[in-house]
Amino acid sequence: MMIFSKRLLAILCLVLTGATGFAQQVDLFKMEDSTTSSSAKEPVINTFYSTRLVNSHTVEILNPGSMDFRINHRFGPVNQGIYEMFGLDQASMRIGFDFGIVKNLMVGIGRTSTSKEYDWYAKWRLVHQKTKGGAPLSVDLVGAMAYKTLDLGPSVPNVTGSDRTYYTAQLLIASKLNEHTSIQVSPTYNHYNRVIFLTGGSKDLFSIGFLARQKISRRISINAEYFLQATRFNNTYDPLSIGVDINTGGHVFQLHFTNSTGMNEHTFIHETNGSWGNGAVRWGFNISRIFNIGKKKK
Repeated sequence: MMIFSKRLLAILCLVLTGATGFAQQVDLFKMEDSTTSSSAKEPVINTFYSTRLVNSHTVEILNPGSMDFRINHRFGPVNQGIYEMFGLDQASMRIGFDFGIVKNLMVGIGRTSTSKEYDWYAKWRLVHQKTKGGAPLSVDLVGAMAYKTLDLGPSVPNVTGSDRTYYTAQLLIASKLNEHTSIQVSPTYNHYNRVIFLTGGSKDLFSIGFLARQKISRRISINAEYFLQATRFNNTYDPLSIGVDINTGGHVFQLHFTNSTGMNEHTFIHETNGSWGNGAVRWGFNISRIFNIGKKKK
């Protein structure tokens, strides 16, 4: 499994770095800092480097005609010791494709190896932060669904397609405070049609996410992401992730430590069964590669 994972990553890296004939090498989130612009009421750009900070959505929206190919990778807990190479012998992955449809609207699809789930979502920007006395915040609305295809076996009888479906609604509220610092608050609602392999919770779960980014150079930032659950299942923990973004233009590399295994909304928020306190922290990384699939402007 580990050898296959390494080979897959090597092939994907070669494809991504060698696809210059197809991909337009554009910096989706321009490096200029619009908060220092001299023009009045211009949209604030580059609140975050990417449309996701670690697992969570940010207020960033893809440009129309752009496709973001994303690979998310999580290793096992570091507290497993040297026999499991501190978690490196284990891995889970999400592969996703996100698309900018029109201005202020994007959609995405993905597949996660954990529980063999497919997910899809739409994100719509309601308000765009502006400079020079304009709107002080950016506000997005996210609607998402996930479908679990894992073989549940005879221990879970009478499972229907509806039982395998999960829904998410999020309100993303963010502000780029200055050239270096951005923050976001994300009230979130998750609905389980049927609770499977979990106890003590509810079908309707609420949480609030707190995201922060601090730039330390023109292309590097330090990030933190935390979700506080209002209601939770037994033996689960609030997810906390800390990492670094490296923006190279067409790519964004995200390196982080997290106690979450899941990589879509209901799994990483409400099904995190590891704690930073007992060393159940995982090293992970995301790779984001932007392609221009729309018509080139003359």
